[in-house]
Amino acid sequence: MVTVIFPAAGVGKRMQAGMNKVFIALGGVPILIRTLLKYSACDEIDQMVVVVADYEVEFVRGILKKIQGLKPYKVVAGGNERQYSVLNGIQSVSGSDEDIMLVHDAARPFVSNDVIVETIRGAQQYGGAIAGVPAKNTIKICDRMGMVEETPDRSILWEIQTPQGFKRGLLLEANDKALADGFLGTDDASLVERMGHSVYVVKSDYRNIKITTPEDLLIGEAFLKDCPEPLAVANEQVMPEIIQMINDKWLRERF
Repeated sequence: MVTVIFPAAGVGKRMQAGMNKVFIALGGVPILIRTLLKYSACDEIDQMVVVVADYEVEFVRGILKKIQGLKPYKVVAGGNERQYSVLNGIQSVSGSDEDIMLVHDAARPFVSNDVIVETIRGAQQYGGAIAGVPAKNTIKICDRMGMVEETPDRSILWEIQTPQGFKRGLLLEANDKALADGFLGTDDASLVERMGHSVYVVKSDYRNIKITTPEDLLIGEAFLKDCPEPLAVANEQVMPEIIQMINDKWLRERF
């Protein structure tokens, strides 16, 4: 069994959109829907869990029930930190310790099928596997005053993305321990690493960006112009209604 958890409970302050960034339209389709359709097209995926803020659970359910072609899914409430939202997602589904759990940023809609599959295979083989790309820029380690302390060898540095995949038992144990210790990690793999477990890196691609800032939207639109991702006719027909639902929600919350 392969389950994907999509943490999507953040408010997206850096996007400055006044709404959850996963509802923003990219090429006329909300980012969340693009991401879910991408995973639903992968044969390896069995089910999906979308984790949103408690006040958005019913709204997201209402949107997703209008979309055809989604893998079996559930929408659950998240926590006040991404890490706690992921834990809620894990606990919302049953399974064996050997089942594979993927965690993927809901605002990362350009992941390729190959990267999804290879991450699953890596998790099955090593217990944990994460997508990443070699760092293109020189990285500096600085002190709190902004002074450079060290320049790591770029050839061994990777920029980590999602999906991040793990055997269910390992990921649950890592989250439980982090919760007990009061530890907040920067990603899911960091929770597993602090237990002494090795994590394999799957080479991804530079298009697998997370839509975080207004500039990322411009990049995403350019990707779609270069390589369009057409919708099924039924989903294309219902998209104006969904966009209107999102706009109405935004107006209610703003005013």
